[in-house]
Amino acid sequence: MILTAGTARFYKKNVVLTLLCGLWVVLALTLLIAQPSVFSGATLTSILQFATLLALVSLGQAMVVLAGGAGIDLSVGGNVSLTAIVGMMALQAGVPGMFLPFICLLCGFLLGAVNGLLIARLKIYPLIVTLGTFYVYSGLALSLTGGAAQAGVPTWALPWGRGVLADIPLPFLTLVIPAFLITALLLSFTAWGRWIYAMGFNEHSARLVGIPVDRARILLYSLCGMLAGGAGFVSLSWLGSGRPNAGVNLELESLTAALLGGVAIFGGKGGVAGVFAAVLLLVTLKTSMLQFGINTVWQVGVVGLLLIAVLLADRLSKHRS
Repeated sequence: MILTAGTARFYKKNVVLTLLCGLWVVLALTLLIAQPSVFSGATLTSILQFATLLALVSLGQAMVVLAGGAGIDLSVGGNVSLTAIVGMMALQAGVPGMFLPFICLLCGFLLGAVNGLLIARLKIYPLIVTLGTFYVYSGLALSLTGGAAQAGVPTWALPWGRGVLADIPLPFLTLVIPAFLITALLLSFTAWGRWIYAMGFNEHSARLVGIPVDRARILLYSLCGMLAGGAGFVSLSWLGSGRPNAGVNLELESLTAALLGGVAIFGGKGGVAGVFAAVLLLVTLKTSMLQFGINTVWQVGVVGLLLIAVLLADRLSKHRS
């Protein structure tokens, strides 16, 4: 009950969420005036298709950050790329195509568990661990393929990966929305959710009251990896091939989405609804930049500027508190 009331006060007063709402209003008005064609069904489908990968990865990133302990996972982009390549290599080795989603999820889970074990058991700083594993996972994806795309995605996966229902892509409808709903329910109504908030708010106190902080953190990094593995499978079923650069820039964008969605950088405060809105904002912003003819090189710069703005807003929010 205390956590619920604290979370409610957080959403009412938080400067970061005010920034998110303001950005949405500005973007919507700009597009309505300058590029009204963006509001078509085809553009909506494109936005949600691109948002599927980022949403899954951002959800895992948000959970890791929310649990505190300077939590961050910079390896998610490499995880997405490597799980997609491992899945394709398993098929080439003779594994039946029906097992492809399970292979991607399991591979992502194990890659995330490596991060969790190094952080929780060996007490290595998360930024260093996940930066290192990012290079390992990305390097493996490139070295195993020589930088070439891997063909051979099962034909049954393509109609799902490219399918649309009422302008909403099937992967977004069947994976992203359920994942966010389940996570929101777990955070709000279960003891496990209260553990996460308690860990992020004060890890020392959480240990004193008997919360298994290390085991919970290992599980969170594993689940973050599994969501990245799910994104890897979506990339296969959407693109029709395994690409060693499928997860490029997802680490920066997912962290920006998590923080812009109201998750405090040091954990203990936030929720997934804001993260969901932030993901859609980022993808809509990038899509509108393309339609305005702005070079894609600038997209990374804009995301970086948003990340800095979010951190400044978070600092301002703390000063106001």
